[in-house]
Amino acid sequence: MGEASESGGARRRLAKSLGGPAGDSASGDAVKRLRTELGALKAAALPHLKRALSSISAKDYDGARIAAEKAVERDPSLIHAWHLLAIAREHLNDWPGALEAYERGLALDPANPPIANDLGRLASKMEMYPQAEALFRHYLSFRPFAPESSNNLAGVLREQMRYDEAIEVLKPAIGAHPDKVMLWNTLGTVLEDMGDVEQASVFYAEALRLNPQEAKARYNLSNTLFALGRREEAIAECRQAIAGSKTAQDSTTMRFALAAMLLAQGELGEGWDCYTARLEPTYCDPLHFLTTRPRWEPGMDLQGRHLLLIGEQGLGDEILFANPLDDVIAALGPGGRLSLAVTDRLIPLFERSYPRAVVGAHASMRTGGRSVRGAPFIEDWATVDLWAPLGEATRQFRRDVAAYPHRPKGFMQADPARIAHWRKALADLPGKRVGLLWTSMLINSTRYRYFAPFEAWEPILRTPGVTFVNLQYGDCREAISKAKSEFGVEIVQPDGIDLKNDLDDVAALACALDLTVGFSNASFNLAAATGAPAWLLTLPDAWARLGEESYPWYSQVRAFWPAVSGDWPPLMQEVAQALADFAAPAARLRA
Repeated sequence: MGEASESGGARRRLAKSLGGPAGDSASGDAVKRLRTELGALKAAALPHLKRALSSISAKDYDGARIAAEKAVERDPSLIHAWHLLAIAREHLNDWPGALEAYERGLALDPANPPIANDLGRLASKMEMYPQAEALFRHYLSFRPFAPESSNNLAGVLREQMRYDEAIEVLKPAIGAHPDKVMLWNTLGTVLEDMGDVEQASVFYAEALRLNPQEAKARYNLSNTLFALGRREEAIAECRQAIAGSKTAQDSTTMRFALAAMLLAQGELGEGWDCYTARLEPTYCDPLHFLTTRPRWEPGMDLQGRHLLLIGEQGLGDEILFANPLDDVIAALGPGGRLSLAVTDRLIPLFERSYPRAVVGAHASMRTGGRSVRGAPFIEDWATVDLWAPLGEATRQFRRDVAAYPHRPKGFMQADPARIAHWRKALADLPGKRVGLLWTSMLINSTRYRYFAPFEAWEPILRTPGVTFVNLQYGDCREAISKAKSEFGVEIVQPDGIDLKNDLDDVAALACALDLTVGFSNASFNLAAATGAPAWLLTLPDAWARLGEESYPWYSQVRAFWPAVSGDWPPLMQEVAQALADFAAPAARLRA
Protein backbone atom coordinates (compact mmCIF):
# COMPACT_ATOMS: atom_id res chain seq x y z
CA MET A 1 0.00 0.00 0.00
CA GLY A 2 1.27 3.44 0.89
CA GLU A 3 4.97 2.78 1.08
CA ALA A 4 5.50 -0.28 -0.96
CA SER A 5 7.24 -2.27 1.75
CA GLU A 6 4.96 -2.04 4.73
CA SER A 7 3.71 -5.57 4.40
CA GLY A 8 5.40 -7.03 1.44
CA GLY A 9 2.47 -6.97 -0.98
CA ALA A 10 2.75 -6.09 -4.65
CA ARG A 11 0.23 -3.32 -4.35
CA ARG A 12 1.33 -1.80 -1.07
CA ARG A 13 2.59 1.51 -2.46
CA LEU A 14 -0.53 3.58 -2.95
CA ALA A 15 1.25 6.78 -3.96
CA LYS A 16 2.29 5.60 -7.41
CA SER A 17 3.50 8.50 -9.53
CA LEU A 18 1.80 9.03 -12.88
CA GLY A 19 4.07 9.35 -15.89
CA GLY A 20 4.02 7.39 -19.15
CA PRO A 21 2.93 5.84 -21.30
CA ALA A 22 1.52 9.01 -22.81
CA GLY A 23 -0.63 9.22 -25.88
CA ASP A 24 -3.66 7.42 -27.22
CA SER A 25 -3.86 5.32 -30.36
CA ALA A 26 -7.41 6.66 -30.85
CA SER A 27 -6.62 10.34 -30.18
CA GLY A 28 -7.93 13.11 -32.41
CA ASP A 29 -4.49 13.56 -33.98
CA ALA A 30 -4.21 9.82 -34.65
CA VAL A 31 -7.65 9.72 -36.26
CA LYS A 32 -6.81 12.76 -38.39
CA ARG A 33 -3.56 11.18 -39.59
CA LEU A 34 -5.25 7.89 -40.41
CA ARG A 35 -8.05 9.68 -42.27
CA THR A 36 -5.46 11.44 -44.42
CA GLU A 37 -3.70 8.15 -45.15
CA LEU A 38 -6.96 6.42 -46.06
CA GLY A 39 -7.79 9.28 -48.41
CA ALA A 40 -4.80 8.33 -50.54
CA LEU A 41 -5.52 4.60 -50.38
CA LYS A 42 -7.11 2.55 -53.13
CA ALA A 43 -8.33 -0.83 -51.92
CA ALA A 44 -11.42 -2.98 -52.21
CA ALA A 45 -11.70 -3.01 -48.40
CA LEU A 46 -11.62 0.80 -48.19
CA PRO A 47 -15.32 1.15 -47.17
CA HIS A 48 -14.71 -1.17 -44.19
CA LEU A 49 -11.60 0.81 -43.24
CA LYS A 50 -13.46 4.13 -43.36
CA ARG A 51 -16.30 2.66 -41.29
CA ALA A 52 -13.81 1.36 -38.71
CA LEU A 53 -12.11 4.76 -38.49
CA SER A 54 -15.43 6.60 -38.15
CA SER A 55 -16.42 4.22 -35.33
CA ILE A 56 -13.11 4.86 -33.57
CA SER A 57 -13.68 8.60 -33.89
CA ALA A 58 -17.11 8.10 -32.30
CA LYS A 59 -15.59 5.83 -29.61
CA ASP A 60 -17.70 2.92 -30.86
CA TYR A 61 -14.87 0.45 -30.52
CA ASP A 62 -16.97 -2.67 -30.94
CA GLY A 63 -18.31 -1.29 -34.23
CA ALA A 64 -14.73 -0.45 -35.22
CA ARG A 65 -13.62 -3.98 -34.42
CA ILE A 66 -16.34 -5.52 -36.59
CA ALA A 67 -15.56 -3.24 -39.55
CA ALA A 68 -11.79 -3.76 -39.21
CA GLU A 69 -12.21 -7.53 -39.04
CA LYS A 70 -14.18 -7.38 -42.31
CA ALA A 71 -11.35 -5.36 -43.86
CA VAL A 72 -8.80 -7.95 -42.69
CA GLU A 73 -10.92 -10.75 -44.13
CA ARG A 74 -11.16 -8.90 -47.44
CA ASP A 75 -7.46 -8.15 -47.68
CA PRO A 76 -5.07 -9.37 -44.93
CA SER A 77 -2.18 -7.54 -46.59
CA LEU A 78 -3.59 -4.11 -45.64
CA ILE A 79 -1.51 -2.49 -42.91
CA HIS A 80 -4.30 -0.07 -42.03
CA ALA A 81 -6.76 -2.92 -41.52
CA TRP A 82 -4.54 -4.49 -38.86
CA HIS A 83 -3.76 -1.11 -37.30
CA LEU A 84 -7.43 -0.17 -36.97
CA LEU A 85 -8.27 -3.63 -35.63
CA ALA A 86 -5.48 -3.28 -33.04
CA ILE A 87 -6.75 0.12 -31.91
CA ALA A 88 -10.30 -1.21 -31.54
CA ARG A 89 -9.21 -4.28 -29.59
CA GLU A 90 -6.93 -2.23 -27.33
CA HIS A 91 -9.79 0.06 -26.35
CA LEU A 92 -12.02 -2.96 -25.75
CA ASN A 93 -9.32 -4.16 -23.29
CA ASP A 94 -8.56 -7.18 -25.48
CA TRP A 95 -4.86 -6.67 -25.03
CA PRO A 96 -3.69 -10.06 -26.41
CA GLY A 97 -5.84 -9.54 -29.51
CA ALA A 98 -4.54 -6.00 -29.90
CA LEU A 99 -0.97 -7.17 -29.49
CA GLU A 100 -1.43 -9.73 -32.24
CA ALA A 101 -3.00 -7.19 -34.60
CA TYR A 102 -0.29 -4.58 -34.00
CA GLU A 103 2.39 -7.21 -34.62
CA ARG A 104 0.72 -8.34 -37.86
CA GLY A 105 0.61 -4.75 -39.07
CA LEU A 106 4.23 -4.08 -38.11
CA ALA A 107 5.34 -7.28 -39.85
CA LEU A 108 3.85 -5.92 -43.08
CA ASP A 109 5.81 -2.66 -42.71
CA PRO A 110 8.59 -2.86 -40.09
CA ALA A 111 9.47 0.79 -40.77
CA ASN A 112 5.99 2.07 -39.85
CA PRO A 113 6.60 4.49 -36.93
CA PRO A 114 2.96 5.00 -35.81
CA ILE A 115 2.32 1.26 -35.42
CA ALA A 116 5.64 0.83 -33.58
CA ASN A 117 4.67 3.66 -31.23
CA ASP A 118 1.18 2.29 -30.53
CA LEU A 119 2.54 -1.23 -30.06
CA GLY A 120 5.21 0.07 -27.70
CA ARG A 121 2.58 1.83 -25.61
CA LEU A 122 0.53 -1.37 -25.35
CA ALA A 123 3.63 -3.42 -24.49
CA SER A 124 4.39 -0.90 -21.74
CA LYS A 125 0.88 -1.27 -20.33
CA MET A 126 1.36 -5.04 -20.34
CA GLU A 127 4.70 -4.60 -18.49
CA MET A 128 6.64 -5.97 -21.47
CA TYR A 129 9.30 -3.34 -20.89
CA PRO A 130 12.20 -4.63 -23.03
CA GLN A 131 9.86 -5.01 -26.02
CA ALA A 132 8.36 -1.56 -25.41
CA GLU A 133 11.84 -0.05 -25.16
CA ALA A 134 12.86 -1.54 -28.51
CA LEU A 135 9.70 -0.24 -30.18
CA PHE A 136 10.07 3.31 -28.82
CA ARG A 137 13.72 3.40 -29.85
CA HIS A 138 12.63 2.22 -33.30
CA TYR A 139 10.14 5.07 -33.54
CA LEU A 140 12.69 7.63 -32.33
CA SER A 141 15.17 6.48 -34.99
CA PHE A 142 12.72 7.97 -37.51
CA ARG A 143 11.66 10.96 -35.40
CA PRO A 144 14.45 11.95 -32.97
CA PHE A 145 13.36 13.70 -29.77
CA ALA A 146 9.66 13.19 -30.59
CA PRO A 147 8.12 14.23 -27.23
CA GLU A 148 5.58 11.44 -26.81
CA SER A 149 7.93 8.56 -27.63
CA SER A 150 10.81 10.16 -25.71
CA ASN A 151 8.49 10.40 -22.73
CA ASN A 152 7.38 6.79 -23.10
CA LEU A 153 10.90 5.45 -23.58
CA ALA A 154 11.99 7.26 -20.42
CA GLY A 155 9.01 5.70 -18.66
CA VAL A 156 9.96 2.13 -19.54
CA LEU A 157 13.58 2.80 -18.59
CA ARG A 158 12.35 4.12 -15.25
CA GLU A 159 10.29 0.95 -14.74
CA GLN A 160 13.50 -1.03 -15.26
CA MET A 161 15.28 1.20 -12.70
CA ARG A 162 17.62 2.56 -15.38
CA TYR A 163 17.27 6.09 -14.12
CA ASP A 164 20.39 7.68 -15.60
CA GLU A 165 19.42 6.41 -19.04
CA ALA A 166 15.90 7.77 -18.60
CA ILE A 167 17.31 11.21 -17.75
CA GLU A 168 19.59 11.08 -20.79
CA VAL A 169 16.54 10.45 -22.99
CA LEU A 170 14.54 13.28 -21.42
CA LYS A 171 17.21 15.98 -21.39
CA PRO A 172 17.52 16.49 -25.18
CA ALA A 173 13.78 15.99 -25.62
CA ILE A 174 13.11 18.82 -23.14
CA GLY A 175 15.76 20.91 -24.88
CA ALA A 176 13.89 20.44 -28.15
CA HIS A 177 10.42 20.81 -26.64
CA PRO A 178 10.69 22.87 -23.42
CA ASP A 179 6.95 23.52 -23.43
CA LYS A 180 5.93 19.85 -23.30
CA VAL A 181 4.36 19.26 -19.89
CA MET A 182 4.59 15.46 -20.09
CA LEU A 183 8.39 15.58 -20.32
CA TRP A 184 8.76 17.69 -17.17
CA ASN A 185 6.28 15.46 -15.38
CA THR A 186 8.07 12.25 -16.34
CA LEU A 187 11.43 13.74 -15.37
CA GLY A 188 9.88 14.38 -11.96
CA THR A 189 8.78 10.74 -11.67
CA VAL A 190 12.32 9.56 -12.42
CA LEU A 191 13.80 11.83 -9.73
CA GLU A 192 11.07 10.78 -7.29
CA ASP A 193 11.85 7.11 -7.85
CA MET A 194 15.52 7.90 -7.24
CA GLY A 195 14.51 9.31 -3.85
CA ASP A 196 15.07 13.00 -4.64
CA VAL A 197 11.52 14.12 -3.89
CA GLU A 198 12.52 17.75 -3.38
CA GLN A 199 13.97 18.05 -6.89
CA ALA A 200 11.06 16.04 -8.28
CA SER A 201 8.64 18.58 -6.81
CA VAL A 202 10.48 21.34 -8.71
CA PHE A 203 9.87 19.57 -12.02
CA TYR A 204 6.21 18.90 -11.17
CA ALA A 205 5.83 22.59 -10.33
CA GLU A 206 7.32 23.50 -13.73
CA ALA A 207 4.81 21.20 -15.44
CA LEU A 208 2.01 22.97 -13.58
CA ARG A 209 3.40 26.38 -14.49
CA LEU A 210 3.16 25.37 -18.14
CA ASN A 211 -0.33 23.95 -17.65
CA PRO A 212 -2.11 24.54 -14.32
CA GLN A 213 -4.82 22.10 -15.42
CA GLU A 214 -2.42 19.14 -15.71
CA ALA A 215 -3.92 16.78 -13.14
CA LYS A 216 -1.15 14.18 -13.35
CA ALA A 217 1.52 16.71 -12.42
CA ARG A 218 -0.63 18.07 -9.60
CA TYR A 219 -1.18 14.57 -8.26
CA ASN A 220 2.54 13.77 -8.47
CA LEU A 221 3.30 17.04 -6.69
CA SER A 222 0.91 16.04 -3.92
CA ASN A 223 2.92 12.86 -3.34
CA THR A 224 6.18 14.74 -3.01
CA LEU A 225 4.61 17.33 -0.72
CA PHE A 226 3.38 14.53 1.52
CA ALA A 227 6.84 12.97 1.61
CA LEU A 228 8.26 16.40 2.54
CA GLY A 229 5.92 16.62 5.52
CA ARG A 230 3.46 19.14 4.03
CA ARG A 231 0.58 16.76 4.58
CA GLU A 232 -2.50 18.97 4.64
CA GLU A 233 -1.29 20.78 1.53
CA ALA A 234 -0.61 17.43 -0.14
CA ILE A 235 -4.10 16.11 0.58
CA ALA A 236 -5.66 19.30 -0.78
CA GLU A 237 -3.57 19.05 -3.96
CA CYS A 238 -4.50 15.40 -4.38
CA ARG A 239 -8.21 16.16 -4.05
CA GLN A 240 -7.85 18.92 -6.66
CA ALA A 241 -6.02 16.51 -8.98
CA ILE A 242 -8.83 13.96 -8.63
CA ALA A 243 -11.39 16.63 -9.52
CA GLY A 244 -9.41 17.52 -12.64
CA SER A 245 -8.40 14.04 -13.77
CA LYS A 246 -9.17 13.31 -17.40
CA THR A 247 -9.54 9.52 -17.29
CA ALA A 248 -11.16 7.04 -14.97
CA GLN A 249 -7.80 5.24 -14.71
CA ASP A 250 -6.05 8.37 -13.43
CA SER A 251 -8.86 9.13 -11.00
CA THR A 252 -8.68 5.60 -9.59
CA THR A 253 -4.92 5.79 -9.08
CA MET A 254 -5.26 9.17 -7.39
CA ARG A 255 -7.99 8.02 -5.01
CA PHE A 256 -5.90 4.97 -4.18
CA ALA A 257 -3.03 7.28 -3.24
CA LEU A 258 -5.33 9.60 -1.30
CA ALA A 259 -6.16 6.56 0.83
CA ALA A 260 -2.51 6.33 1.93
CA MET A 261 -2.39 9.99 2.87
CA LEU A 262 -5.61 9.82 4.87
CA LEU A 263 -4.58 6.63 6.65
CA ALA A 264 -1.19 8.13 7.51
CA GLN A 265 -3.09 11.07 9.03
CA GLY A 266 -5.25 8.74 11.11
CA GLU A 267 -8.38 9.49 9.06
CA LEU A 268 -9.25 5.83 8.79
CA GLY A 269 -12.92 5.97 7.80
CA GLU A 270 -12.45 7.93 4.59
CA GLY A 271 -9.05 6.31 4.10
CA TRP A 272 -10.46 2.78 3.93
CA ASP A 273 -13.32 3.99 1.72
CA CYS A 274 -10.81 5.45 -0.76
CA TYR A 275 -8.83 2.23 -0.54
CA THR A 276 -11.65 0.46 -2.43
CA ALA A 277 -10.26 2.08 -5.59
CA ARG A 278 -7.98 -0.98 -5.80
CA LEU A 279 -11.04 -3.11 -6.63
CA GLU A 280 -12.27 -0.99 -9.52
CA PRO A 281 -11.74 -2.21 -13.10
CA THR A 282 -10.01 1.08 -13.92
CA TYR A 283 -7.24 0.43 -11.36
CA CYS A 284 -3.81 0.03 -12.97
CA ASP A 285 -3.77 -3.74 -12.39
CA PRO A 286 -7.09 -4.85 -10.90
CA LEU A 287 -7.41 -8.34 -9.50
CA HIS A 288 -10.41 -10.10 -11.03
CA PHE A 289 -12.12 -12.63 -8.77
CA LEU A 290 -13.66 -15.79 -10.21
CA THR A 291 -16.99 -15.88 -8.41
CA THR A 292 -20.58 -14.99 -9.23
CA ARG A 293 -21.76 -14.89 -5.61
CA PRO A 294 -22.94 -11.55 -4.12
CA ARG A 295 -20.15 -9.40 -2.77
CA TRP A 296 -20.32 -8.42 0.87
CA GLU A 297 -20.16 -4.71 1.49
CA PRO A 298 -19.25 -3.35 4.93
CA GLY A 299 -22.41 -2.63 6.85
CA MET A 300 -24.27 -5.70 5.56
CA ASP A 301 -25.47 -8.11 8.25
CA LEU A 302 -23.27 -11.19 8.61
CA GLN A 303 -25.21 -13.01 11.32
CA GLY A 304 -25.66 -16.66 10.37
CA ARG A 305 -24.20 -16.22 6.87
CA HIS A 306 -21.48 -18.13 5.03
CA LEU A 307 -18.80 -15.57 4.14
CA LEU A 308 -15.81 -16.21 1.90
CA LEU A 309 -12.83 -13.84 2.22
CA ILE A 310 -10.18 -14.02 -0.48
CA GLY A 311 -6.62 -12.82 0.09
CA GLU A 312 -6.03 -10.18 -2.53
CA GLN A 313 -2.52 -8.78 -2.40
CA GLY A 314 0.88 -9.99 -1.28
CA LEU A 315 1.55 -12.69 1.27
CA GLY A 316 2.43 -10.15 3.94
CA ASP A 317 -0.84 -8.33 3.30
CA GLU A 318 -2.81 -11.50 3.92
CA ILE A 319 -1.30 -11.66 7.40
CA LEU A 320 -1.71 -7.94 8.09
CA PHE A 321 -5.35 -7.90 6.97
CA ALA A 322 -6.13 -10.93 9.10
CA ASN A 323 -6.10 -8.45 12.01
CA PRO A 324 -9.93 -8.16 12.23
CA LEU A 325 -10.81 -11.82 11.56
CA ASP A 326 -11.80 -12.42 15.19
CA ASP A 327 -14.34 -9.60 14.77
CA VAL A 328 -15.60 -11.17 11.54
CA ILE A 329 -16.13 -14.52 13.29
CA ALA A 330 -17.99 -12.80 16.12
CA ALA A 331 -20.22 -10.98 13.61
CA LEU A 332 -21.04 -14.26 11.86
CA GLY A 333 -22.23 -15.68 15.17
CA PRO A 334 -22.57 -19.34 16.19
CA GLY A 335 -24.62 -20.15 13.10
CA GLY A 336 -22.31 -18.44 10.64
CA ARG A 337 -19.47 -19.88 8.60
CA LEU A 338 -16.19 -18.37 7.47
CA SER A 339 -14.09 -19.61 4.55
CA LEU A 340 -10.65 -18.13 3.92
CA ALA A 341 -8.75 -18.31 0.63
CA VAL A 342 -5.07 -17.59 1.31
CA THR A 343 -1.63 -18.38 -0.08
CA ASP A 344 -1.09 -22.14 0.18
CA ARG A 345 2.02 -21.69 2.35
CA LEU A 346 -0.09 -19.91 4.97
CA ILE A 347 -2.77 -22.55 5.34
CA PRO A 348 -1.34 -24.30 8.48
CA LEU A 349 -0.96 -20.98 10.31
CA PHE A 350 -4.48 -19.82 9.43
CA GLU A 351 -6.02 -23.19 10.29
CA ARG A 352 -4.40 -23.19 13.73
CA SER A 353 -5.28 -19.55 14.38
CA TYR A 354 -8.91 -19.74 13.19
CA PRO A 355 -10.15 -23.28 13.86
CA ARG A 356 -13.76 -22.28 13.11
CA ALA A 357 -12.86 -21.29 9.55
CA VAL A 358 -12.48 -23.47 6.49
CA VAL A 359 -9.11 -22.51 5.03
CA GLY A 360 -7.97 -23.27 1.49
CA ALA A 361 -5.58 -22.01 -1.13
CA HIS A 362 -6.54 -19.43 -3.69
CA ALA A 363 -5.34 -19.96 -7.25
CA SER A 364 -4.09 -17.14 -9.43
CA MET A 365 -3.13 -16.72 -13.04
CA ARG A 366 -2.17 -14.04 -15.49
CA THR A 367 -4.25 -14.10 -18.64
CA GLY A 368 -4.67 -11.48 -21.31
CA GLY A 369 -2.53 -9.08 -19.31
CA ARG A 370 -4.95 -9.40 -16.37
CA SER A 371 -4.61 -10.90 -12.90
CA VAL A 372 -7.31 -13.44 -12.06
CA ARG A 373 -7.86 -15.25 -8.73
CA GLY A 374 -10.28 -17.94 -7.62
CA ALA A 375 -10.94 -20.26 -4.68
CA PRO A 376 -10.96 -23.78 -6.18
CA PHE A 377 -11.33 -25.48 -2.78
CA ILE A 378 -14.95 -24.28 -2.61
CA GLU A 379 -16.90 -27.35 -3.75
CA ASP A 380 -20.43 -25.97 -3.61
CA TRP A 381 -20.61 -22.26 -4.41
CA ALA A 382 -24.35 -22.25 -3.72
CA THR A 383 -23.55 -22.51 0.00
CA VAL A 384 -21.55 -19.26 -0.07
CA ASP A 385 -23.88 -16.40 0.81
CA LEU A 386 -21.39 -13.58 0.44
CA TRP A 387 -17.76 -13.05 -0.52
CA ALA A 388 -15.30 -10.17 -0.28
CA PRO A 389 -11.62 -9.35 -0.72
CA LEU A 390 -9.87 -9.88 2.61
CA GLY A 391 -9.03 -6.19 3.06
CA GLU A 392 -12.70 -5.22 3.18
CA ALA A 393 -12.99 -6.63 6.69
CA THR A 394 -10.62 -3.87 7.83
CA ARG A 395 -12.89 -1.28 6.26
CA GLN A 396 -15.76 -2.60 8.40
CA PHE A 397 -14.04 -3.32 11.72
CA ARG A 398 -11.08 -0.88 11.89
CA ARG A 399 -12.53 2.54 11.07
CA ASP A 400 -10.57 4.26 13.84
CA VAL A 401 -7.39 3.51 15.76
CA ALA A 402 -9.34 2.73 18.92
CA ALA A 403 -10.83 -0.27 17.11
CA TYR A 404 -7.40 -1.96 17.00
CA PRO A 405 -7.32 -4.19 20.09
CA HIS A 406 -4.30 -4.36 22.38
CA ARG A 407 -2.96 -7.87 21.76
CA PRO A 408 0.72 -8.00 22.74
CA LYS A 409 0.72 -11.77 22.21
CA GLY A 410 -0.47 -11.34 18.63
CA PHE A 411 -3.60 -12.59 16.93
CA MET A 412 -2.22 -15.70 15.22
CA GLN A 413 -0.73 -18.83 16.77
CA ALA A 414 2.61 -20.35 15.86
CA ASP A 415 3.15 -24.09 16.36
CA PRO A 416 4.11 -24.63 20.05
CA ALA A 417 6.06 -27.79 19.26
CA ARG A 418 8.16 -26.04 16.65
CA ILE A 419 8.76 -23.07 18.96
CA ALA A 420 10.15 -25.53 21.52
CA HIS A 421 12.27 -27.15 18.80
CA TRP A 422 13.83 -23.86 17.78
CA ARG A 423 14.46 -22.75 21.34
CA LYS A 424 16.41 -25.96 21.88
CA ALA A 425 18.24 -25.63 18.55
CA LEU A 426 19.31 -22.04 19.33
CA ALA A 427 20.06 -22.56 23.03
CA ASP A 428 23.84 -22.60 22.59
CA LEU A 429 23.99 -19.29 20.74
CA PRO A 430 25.50 -16.61 23.02
CA GLY A 431 23.79 -13.37 24.03
CA LYS A 432 20.49 -12.14 22.73
CA ARG A 433 19.29 -14.04 19.68
CA VAL A 434 17.98 -11.49 17.17
CA GLY A 435 16.34 -12.31 13.86
CA LEU A 436 17.36 -10.10 10.95
CA LEU A 437 15.34 -8.92 7.93
CA TRP A 438 16.78 -6.32 5.57
CA THR A 439 15.00 -6.50 2.23
CA SER A 440 12.08 -7.87 0.19
CA MET A 441 11.89 -10.39 -2.63
CA LEU A 442 9.88 -7.84 -4.62
CA ILE A 443 12.15 -4.92 -5.44
CA ASN A 444 11.17 -2.72 -8.36
CA SER A 445 11.24 0.93 -9.34
CA THR A 446 8.64 1.88 -6.72
CA ARG A 447 9.99 -0.23 -3.86
CA TYR A 448 13.77 -0.29 -3.70
CA ARG A 449 14.22 3.04 -1.91
CA TYR A 450 12.11 1.86 1.02
CA PHE A 451 14.93 -0.47 2.09
CA ALA A 452 18.30 0.68 3.35
CA PRO A 453 21.33 -0.75 1.55
CA PHE A 454 22.92 -3.62 3.43
CA GLU A 455 26.03 -1.50 4.15
CA ALA A 456 23.87 0.77 6.33
CA TRP A 457 23.26 -2.12 8.73
CA GLU A 458 26.87 -2.12 9.96
CA PRO A 459 26.24 -0.22 13.26
CA ILE A 460 23.43 -2.59 14.15
CA LEU A 461 25.34 -5.72 13.19
CA ARG A 462 28.31 -4.68 15.35
CA THR A 463 26.15 -4.49 18.50
CA PRO A 464 27.85 -6.43 21.34
CA GLY A 465 25.95 -9.13 23.18
CA VAL A 466 23.87 -10.13 20.13
CA THR A 467 23.89 -13.17 17.88
CA PHE A 468 22.07 -12.46 14.64
CA VAL A 469 19.94 -15.17 13.06
CA ASN A 470 18.97 -14.89 9.43
CA LEU A 471 15.24 -14.72 8.74
CA GLN A 472 15.66 -13.21 5.29
CA TYR A 473 14.33 -15.41 2.51
CA GLY A 474 15.94 -15.55 -0.93
CA ASP A 475 19.59 -15.82 -1.85
CA CYS A 476 21.38 -14.07 1.03
CA ARG A 477 24.85 -15.49 0.53
CA GLU A 478 26.39 -12.25 -0.67
CA ALA A 479 25.04 -10.21 2.25
CA ILE A 480 25.97 -12.86 4.84
CA SER A 481 29.47 -13.11 3.36
CA LYS A 482 29.79 -9.31 3.39
CA ALA A 483 28.78 -9.16 7.05
CA LYS A 484 31.53 -11.63 7.94
CA SER A 485 34.31 -10.26 5.73
CA GLU A 486 33.70 -6.52 6.20
CA PHE A 487 31.91 -6.22 9.55
CA GLY A 488 33.37 -9.25 11.31
CA VAL A 489 29.86 -10.46 12.15
CA GLU A 490 28.56 -14.00 11.75
CA ILE A 491 24.88 -14.14 10.74
CA VAL A 492 23.66 -17.58 11.72
CA GLN A 493 21.81 -19.47 9.01
CA PRO A 494 19.32 -21.78 10.79
CA ASP A 495 19.50 -25.40 9.64
CA GLY A 496 16.58 -27.43 8.37
CA ILE A 497 14.27 -24.62 7.28
CA ASP A 498 13.29 -23.10 3.95
CA LEU A 499 12.78 -19.46 4.91
CA LYS A 500 10.72 -18.75 1.82
CA ASN A 501 8.36 -21.73 1.84
CA ASP A 502 8.24 -23.13 5.41
CA LEU A 503 6.24 -20.15 6.66
CA ASP A 504 4.66 -21.95 9.60
CA ASP A 505 8.15 -22.83 10.77
CA VAL A 506 9.39 -19.28 10.16
CA ALA A 507 6.69 -18.02 12.53
CA ALA A 508 7.79 -20.56 15.16
CA LEU A 509 11.45 -19.64 14.69
CA ALA A 510 10.67 -15.95 15.18
CA CYS A 511 8.76 -16.76 18.37
CA ALA A 512 11.79 -18.65 19.67
CA LEU A 513 14.05 -15.61 19.25
CA ASP A 514 14.50 -12.78 21.71
CA LEU A 515 13.76 -10.18 19.05
CA THR A 516 13.27 -9.69 15.32
CA VAL A 517 14.55 -6.49 13.69
CA GLY A 518 13.96 -5.37 10.14
CA PHE A 519 11.90 -3.88 7.40
CA SER A 520 8.41 -5.09 6.82
CA ASN A 521 8.13 -8.05 4.52
CA ALA A 522 6.26 -11.34 4.71
CA SER A 523 8.52 -12.79 7.41
CA PHE A 524 8.26 -9.68 9.58
CA ASN A 525 4.48 -9.90 9.46
CA LEU A 526 4.63 -13.58 10.40
CA ALA A 527 6.73 -12.74 13.44
CA ALA A 528 4.60 -9.78 14.48
CA ALA A 529 1.22 -11.47 13.99
CA THR A 530 2.25 -14.41 16.18
CA GLY A 531 3.33 -12.13 19.03
CA ALA A 532 7.10 -12.35 18.60
CA PRO A 533 8.98 -9.30 19.95
CA ALA A 534 9.79 -7.18 16.91
CA TRP A 535 11.24 -3.83 15.91
CA LEU A 536 10.12 -2.34 12.61
CA LEU A 537 12.22 0.00 10.47
CA THR A 538 9.79 2.12 8.49
CA LEU A 539 9.33 5.59 6.98
CA PRO A 540 8.18 8.91 8.43
CA ASP A 541 5.08 8.97 6.20
CA ALA A 542 4.22 5.28 6.53
CA TRP A 543 0.48 4.81 6.10
CA ALA A 544 0.43 1.67 8.27
CA ARG A 545 1.27 3.59 11.46
CA LEU A 546 -2.17 5.17 10.99
CA GLY A 547 -0.97 8.50 12.33
CA GLU A 548 0.32 6.93 15.55
CA GLU A 549 3.75 6.75 17.14
CA SER A 550 3.13 3.05 17.69
CA TYR A 551 2.16 0.34 15.21
CA PRO A 552 -1.53 -0.43 15.81
CA TRP A 553 -1.63 -3.63 13.74
CA TYR A 554 0.74 -5.41 16.11
CA SER A 555 0.65 -4.20 19.71
CA GLN A 556 4.10 -5.44 20.70
CA VAL A 557 5.97 -3.95 17.72
CA ARG A 558 8.24 -0.97 18.27
CA ALA A 559 8.61 1.28 15.22
CA PHE A 560 11.66 3.31 14.17
CA TRP A 561 11.79 5.75 11.26
CA PRO A 562 14.20 8.41 9.96
CA ALA A 563 13.44 12.11 10.20
CA VAL A 564 13.70 12.26 6.40
CA SER A 565 12.85 9.39 4.07
CA GLY A 566 15.99 7.63 2.90
CA ASP A 567 18.28 9.21 5.51
CA TRP A 568 19.33 5.85 6.89
CA PRO A 569 22.60 6.50 8.84
CA PRO A 570 21.04 8.37 11.80
CA LEU A 571 18.24 5.81 12.01
CA MET A 572 20.66 2.89 12.03
CA GLN A 573 22.65 4.53 14.83
CA GLU A 574 19.44 5.00 16.82
CA VAL A 575 18.44 1.35 16.37
CA ALA A 576 21.98 0.21 17.18
CA GLN A 577 21.88 2.14 20.49
CA ALA A 578 18.45 0.73 21.35
CA LEU A 579 19.68 -2.76 20.57
CA ALA A 580 22.78 -2.24 22.70
CA ASP A 581 20.54 -1.25 25.61
CA PHE A 582 18.34 -4.29 24.96
CA ALA A 583 21.38 -6.60 24.92
CA ALA A 584 23.28 -4.94 27.76
CA PRO A 585 22.71 -7.63 30.43
CA ALA A 586 23.72 -10.32 27.96
CA ALA A 587 26.76 -8.31 26.87
CA ARG A 588 27.93 -7.89 30.48
CA LEU A 589 27.40 -11.58 31.15
CA ARG A 590 29.31 -12.53 28.03
CA ALA A 591 32.19 -10.23 29.01
